[in-house]
This record gives sequence, C-alpha cells and structure tokens, in this order.
Amino acid sequence: MATPYLRHQLHLHRPQLSRLLALALLLALPLVGQAQQRRQPAKANRGRGGNLKGVTVANLSNYDERWFHPGLYFAPGFSRFAIEQSATYIQRQMMTANSIISPDFGVGIIADARLGHSGSPFILRFAPGVNFRTRRVEFKPHNLTSPDSIFTQEVSSTVVDFPLLLKYQSKRRGNTRMYMIAGVKPSVSVTTRRSDLLRNKLQVNDNDLTLEYGVGLDLFYPLFKFAPELRFSYGLRNLLVNQPDVYSQSLQSLRTSTVTLYLNIQN
Repeated sequence: MATPYLRHQLHLHRPQLSRLLALALLLALPLVGQAQQRRQPAKANRGRGGNLKGVTVANLSNYDERWFHPGLYFAPGFSRFAIEQSATYIQRQMMTANSIISPDFGVGIIADARLGHSGSPFILRFAPGVNFRTRRVEFKPHNLTSPDSIFTQEVSSTVVDFPLLLKYQSKRRGNTRMYMIAGVKPSVSVTTRRSDLLRNKLQVNDNDLTLEYGVGLDLFYPLFKFAPELRFSYGLRNLLVNQPDVYSQSLQSLRTSTVTLYLNIQN
C-alpha cells in the first residue's frame, strides 16, 4: 500500500497549492499595508491647484513620545590655543607666539532626556566621550635671523570629556528638524605627551572647562535618527603651567578653542 500523504488525502496538487499560496499573499497584503500605515503615517503633498505631488512617510513617527534616547557620536574637528602674550614679552620683545590649528578626533555616547511633557522642545544631553587632541604653538624670536630659529611647541593629549548640554529643538517638519545646543564641558586629560622633551617645554594643566554652543539638524530615517551638528568651544580656564623657560615666560594664558563637527546617531 502506498504511504498516504496529506496532499493526497486533501486532493491538493502543485498547481492548486500555487494558487492557494498566491491567494493567501493577496489577502495578507492589505493587512501588511495597514500595519505599515499605522507605524509610519503618510502625508500627501499637493500643489497650488490641489494636484497630488507626492507622499511623505513620517519616519520614527513616535520618536518624541519617548522621554529617553540613547546614541553615539563621532566628532572630527580642529583645535588650537587662544593665546594671550605676557607683559614680559611686551617689555623685552622676547618671542612672538602664534597658535597653529591642528585636527583632532573624538568618539562617545549620547544620553538625551526630555524635560517636561511629550512634545517639549527642551532636551537635556549628557554625552561623555574620549578626544585625541594635538595643539601647537609656534615661537619666533623678535630678531629672527634664520628659519631654524623658529621653535614649535607641541602638546598632545588624550582627553575624557563630560559635556552637559541643553538642546532646544524646533517643531518637526516632515523628517527634518533644526535645533540649537549650548552648555558646559568639563574635561580631564588622562595622558599628555611631548614628542621631544628637550625642545617641547610648554606644559598645560590636565583639567579644563569649556563653554559649548552650536546648531544642528535632525534627519529621521526608518530605523534611526542622524544629526550632523556644528559646535564651537571656548575655554574658561587658563591652562598655562608657569615654567622658567623662555616659551612659558612669553605667555600669560592659554585657553582652548575648538570647532567640531558632531555626527550623532540615535534611535
């Protein structure tokens, strides 16, 4: 006796199975479409005459209903010392100091918490991270006789940042939104390196405090939010460590000055 199969008992053969599968897919498509519309509501764009121009799908439509949003960031930028020369330099005309702009790079995490009710424009952001930074100061003697008389002092640091920021965001328009951000950023230098101890004598403090302010743009995608942000930092502390060498005596203060492009990714 032949072994009985379910399709034999129900008299279902390959053409019939194909038709039933196609029918099941057709019945399931409206249900999937309804679920997709509930998850991502669409907005129709019409021209002046009322003609339909296109449909915009609102990505992450319930994003603002959640009070907390984690994320991460990558931060390429440029930094330098804001220099104030000393009275000794003015009186003796020893060394002319010029700050050199140098690239740096940082990476960290983001913790955003909404302040107030759902839809509030104020967000509190804590974004600790690590920054790899090099800053240079070029010293030229007053009576420069040859290019060999120019000395460059270099300070390279690995810095841990603890920025606490307040973000004010505009109303969302489609899948974009502008925002402004400002706050303070305490920093601690965990390592400070000088490439040539005989030539690089300039020293700076390990702790810093900077004022932060900038603007950004939220871009909503189906699975995440991407936000490019341009931020400016200005140091509130004098980082110069007074030493008896001619370079330190030529300066009165060194303060941090940076311009950074933050690439923020959140869900």
